[in-house]
Amino acid sequence: MDAEGKDAPARAVSWLDVGEEGEGQRIDNYLVARLKGVPKSHVYRILRSGEVRVNSGRVAASHRLAAGDRIRVPPIRLAAREAGDAPAPALELPVLYEDDHLLAVDKPAGLAVHGGSGVSHGAIERLRAARPQARFLELVHRLDRETSGVLLLAKRRPALTALHEALRGRGMDKRYLVGVAGRVRDAKRVVKARLRKLPAGDGDRRVVVDAREGQEAETVFRRLARGESASLLEAELLTGRTHQIRVHLAHIGHPVLGDGKYGDFALNRALRPQGLRRMFLHAAALSFDHPATGGRVTVRSPLPADLEAFRRSHMAEEEAP
Repeated sequence: MDAEGKDAPARAVSWLDVGEEGEGQRIDNYLVARLKGVPKSHVYRILRSGEVRVNSGRVAASHRLAAGDRIRVPPIRLAAREAGDAPAPALELPVLYEDDHLLAVDKPAGLAVHGGSGVSHGAIERLRAARPQARFLELVHRLDRETSGVLLLAKRRPALTALHEALRGRGMDKRYLVGVAGRVRDAKRVVKARLRKLPAGDGDRRVVVDAREGQEAETVFRRLARGESASLLEAELLTGRTHQIRVHLAHIGHPVLGDGKYGDFALNRALRPQGLRRMFLHAAALSFDHPATGGRVTVRSPLPADLEAFRRSHMAEEEAP
């Protein structure tokens, strides 16, 4: 709508030619970035209706583009921005590692990695806004909104492709620090429990252990410290399923402290006055072969101050090496 409350003039059919910078990008993200002034909700509407065509064919919002693709965009009537469609506010996060190919930042708890499911803008949109000169910036992996720590992004398409291949082939070593309920007995425990996503009609993702229909999932837990009623573990992900660490720990009877979905809700309430006001899950280290040089890179993020303070007061009994 314009200032008088009327629709602004409609655009004519337009064509977008995908260059190298668009290789592998989802079409929904590609269009949102290029159709300035068009509400995000309308971009999804024209994708669902089939009015957007790639190389003359209908595609889903999740379709990945290739360099050389030609996109037909239907006439679009510009509208006033909806509340959730305001430009992403720029945000620079603490840089843990950066070169011409990669960027690793320290993501705080409470920040979604991307927009969607009721979140207007996430880390990726806000980092792009803070770096308007960047021709390419894409997430290599994802972290849950309440998980803090190492978040890796690619600054070039070949780097993204190589790192995705490393993720699929278990060439990336991901370590988390996690505070759990109870005094963990085993110094090391390997959990192999297949996981299945439940239908999420309301947008709320939930995962359950399902030995028959679930996907293979494996986590290695190592005890680092423990107190009378809580323990600190290192979690090594050997697969990368949604909510894997959280569901595996709940499955073995040691839920993540502060976890509002799979945790001990009464315990979580009791811990808030003691200083734990969010989920105790932190992406502490990420190791991988550099996609350009081949050298091994390890990026680390220290335990945030709030979690470290809670650890010191509740898990002070360190284990012998």
